Amino acid sequence: MTRYFTPIAATLALLFAFAGPAQAGVKEDTKAADAARVLAEIMRIPETAVPGKMFEEAHAIAVFPDVVKVGLVIGGRRGKGLISVRSPDGTWSNPSFVTITGGSVGFQAGVQSSDVILVFRSPRGVDNIVNGKFTLGADASVAAGPVGRSAQASTDEQLKAEIYSYSRARGLFAGVALDGAVLSIDHKANQRAYGQNTTPRAIFEGRSPAPSAPLVDFRDHLEENTVSQ
Repeated sequence: MTRYFTPIAATLALLFAFAGPAQAGVKEDTKAADAARVLAEIMRIPETAVPGKMFEEAHAIAVFPDVVKVGLVIGGRRGKGLISVRSPDGTWSNPSFVTITGGSVGFQAGVQSSDVILVFRSPRGVDNIVNGKFTLGADASVAAGPVGRSAQASTDEQLKAEIYSYSRARGLFAGVALDGAVLSIDHKANQRAYGQNTTPRAIFEGRSPAPSAPLVDFRDHLEENTVSQ
């Protein structure tokens, strides 16, 4: 029996090995596509978008589509998104997956779902996320970000915080306070998207396996908005 079972077992193992990658990263591709869509929709109207100066001077940008409300009393939130880092040559890195948990969303009390964008103006916040959990407002200063073309000229002296936060719900996009929200790397999502043992630093530094088309599309949206502003 063993003599006949072994080839069958080997064949099944081979089939599973080929079938695995086809399923790996499906949810991650969907999340990346959603993040790219959110970024495109928000930046489509310059009068109410993230000012170009924020893109030009950002060290990193994170986009969280559909952050959902959790709990009935505290009103915390939870979501998954992507974060890309500006390379020394000014281009954007491949994105790492990241989670956001907790933190109220200011004027959006009662809103069940919202899109969130975080603009990091220094490497400290990203380094802390890579090294472990990171809390907005506690580990780095965070403030509501300026919005639209009217804010472009007035941001030079006002940009004092390390991170600026934005949120969109019910069609309204504005800078909001996100103190208390915890950010952390989603290592499982990264490994599903890029392969086992992939680290966020390897992703940021271009040392990870090639990303899927939706992940490239997200990175390209950052490039387009940085160049076009």
